[in-house]
Amino acid sequence: MPNSFFQFKQFRVEQAGCAMKVSTDACVLGAVAPVEGASSILDIGTGTGLLALMAAQRNPSARIEAVELDAAAATQATENFRVSPWSSRLMLHAQPLAAFAATQPLPFERIICNPPFFRNSLRSPNAGRTTARHTAPDSLTFAELAHFAANFLTSAGQLTVLLPPSEMHHFEREAALVGLYPTTRLVVHHRPGSKALRHITSFGRQPGVVQEQQLFLHDADDTSYSQEFQELLGPFYLAL
Repeated sequence: MPNSFFQFKQFRVEQAGCAMKVSTDACVLGAVAPVEGASSILDIGTGTGLLALMAAQRNPSARIEAVELDAAAATQATENFRVSPWSSRLMLHAQPLAAFAATQPLPFERIICNPPFFRNSLRSPNAGRTTARHTAPDSLTFAELAHFAANFLTSAGQLTVLLPPSEMHHFEREAALVGLYPTTRLVVHHRPGSKALRHITSFGRQPGVVQEQQLFLHDADDTSYSQEFQELLGPFYLAL
């Protein structure tokens, strides 16, 4: 029977109560999002709390808040925060993003999000997983995420989002409508020669040339993690 938790070097993520478990692409997002030096960070749709916890490890002084609308996931994330080394800097808001916005929070220097996607694919019979993975009417939409970021990012703030390439194109259009433009893009591949799996894109308020890089999770022979992946996740994964 698999563990109900994922053990990292400095913290543990209990995930039995969450529809969406710890995933490789979310860990990559947590490792590359530009959180260093920021004084305030928001994780939207935190699920297990993974991205907020990774941000806390990487940034030793930031105020980190997280929003989660699913009650079971919010309970799980709250406990993961409580037992972490950074409990005093982590705060969970168990409510939809619109309700959190209505509280008029202070602006954030960084917002990170692994939002719902697969807008037109088959729906999961697991209601929690559906909410986490699909842009359903009752879940976070791209327009809502972009609008919130435009309203609650500082003037030099950045929003960093992980999506499949086709979905990222849709999100970029929504972001442009509210004055947010891509600044950096990490294209994630399984191995050299394979198609792009995910885009991790950061957005700011000034349009310009997008700085793009590639990340291969595995070596060309597909038998081991790539050196770049090992260096990136080395501070977090026990096995690296």
